[in-house]
Amino acid sequence: MPGSSSSYLMLVIMIVVFGGMMWWQSRKSKQAQQEKQDFRRNLKPGTEVITIGQVIGKVVEVDEQYEEIVIDSEGSKLRFGFNAIAREYVRPAYVSDDEVDENGNPLSDENADAPANDEADQVPVEASIEASETTDAETDGGNETETK
Repeated sequence: MPGSSSSYLMLVIMIVVFGGMMWWQSRKSKQAQQEKQDFRRNLKPGTEVITIGQVIGKVVEVDEQYEEIVIDSEGSKLRFGFNAIAREYVRPAYVSDDEVDENGNPLSDENADAPANDEADQVPVEASIEASETTDAETDGGNETETK
C-alpha cells in the first residue's frame, strides 16, 4: 500500500511539530516565571508596586527568609507574600475627555507648537502635598495679619 507510507510520514511530521510547539511554550513559560521570580526577589524599599489584588504602594521592607514583603499604601502598612506582587507600578497617563474628540484624537488648540511631553508638568505626590501645605500656611498667615 503506497498511500499508507505517506500518511505515516504526515503523522510523524504532525507529532514532531506538536512536540516542538509544546516544548517552545514550556520554555517561554519557564522564562517568564523566572523573570517574575527574579523581579520579586530583587525588590528594594522605595519601589512602587501593585499587587494581584490591585493594592498600590511603596515597598518598605523585604523579608527573603519568609518570602514576605511590606508595602505602605497611603499610610497603611500591609504584609504580603512575594507571590502577591504582580509588577512594578507605573501610573498611566491621563487625558481628559475635554482634550480629545469622539474618536480619541487630540483636539488642536492654541498650544499646538508646545511639546507633547507633559512630564515636566507632573509633580510627585509628596512634593505636591508639601507645596499645598506651604501654600495653606502662607494663606493662613496672610489672613491673620489682615484681621489684626
